[in-house]
Amino acid sequence: MLKDLFKTKPKYITVKTEREVVNRDEPVEKKEIPDGLWIKCGRCPQITYIKDLEKNLKVCPKCGFHFRISAKERLKLLIDKDSFKEINANLKTVNILNFPDYESKIKKSQKATELTEGIITGEATIDGIPVVLAIIDFAFIGGSMGSVVGEKLTRAIEYSIEKKLAFVSVSAGGGGARMHEGIFSLMQMAKTSQALNRLAEAGCLYISVLTDPTMGGVFASFASLGDIMIAEPDALIGFAGPRVIQQTIKQTLPEGFQTSQFLLEHGFLDLIVNRKDLKQTISQLVKFHLNGGGMNGQ
Repeated sequence: MLKDLFKTKPKYITVKTEREVVNRDEPVEKKEIPDGLWIKCGRCPQITYIKDLEKNLKVCPKCGFHFRISAKERLKLLIDKDSFKEINANLKTVNILNFPDYESKIKKSQKATELTEGIITGEATIDGIPVVLAIIDFAFIGGSMGSVVGEKLTRAIEYSIEKKLAFVSVSAGGGGARMHEGIFSLMQMAKTSQALNRLAEAGCLYISVLTDPTMGGVFASFASLGDIMIAEPDALIGFAGPRVIQQTIKQTLPEGFQTSQFLLEHGFLDLIVNRKDLKQTISQLVKFHLNGGGMNGQ
């Protein structure tokens, strides 16, 4: 009927049931959040705008979960602006054992991290105090310790001895010794440990900062030998992972086993420090050491 064309239409929309939508022939258009704008916390349901997360030093604003950060981000966080002078940047890894695809893994990690190897070493100032730094990047083959990582770390320790400066290492090695280099990688555990022994004999302070994760050969050598042991909250720290240990000993592990909080309670760590307070904490510790145990009013 003609009059039906001029009827007032009801002001509502039709919502199809889930069954109707699923059964229809045409594909369902899904609206997704664009990649690179938002990120979900690794511990709680919080979804945070990435720029806001970066302003908060990549720490979840709701639960305090510390996201992993790169060596370059860590360096920027810890030191005074424009104070870093890199040392031994020209050392590069070679595939001495002709391990299959090792070169391609190195190149892939170099592209992802913009580093030649998985560690940055150099001299910088923290609140005006000169120190020597060594920072491992987990994104470079899992932060594993190959020959060049061990060599750069050893040379940085020797540089500290020469300059009589405090040495600060930041570990983030989930891969331990690098299997692609076999015994040459395992040798770095003894080499770095012995270098730290010489550092102690020279009377230089060694502060070891453990971040998530610090495992395997990295943990079992230089990372666990600090005069002062600091960790970020919730960092996984140990030699073998908890799942491997549980399967080996056939026992249920304590809650929070191998987290930084667990290790602090059991006397392995001296401090757990939030990322925003890390620079100030290291600065105060170095000042305390330089002043012979007294802050001299600072």
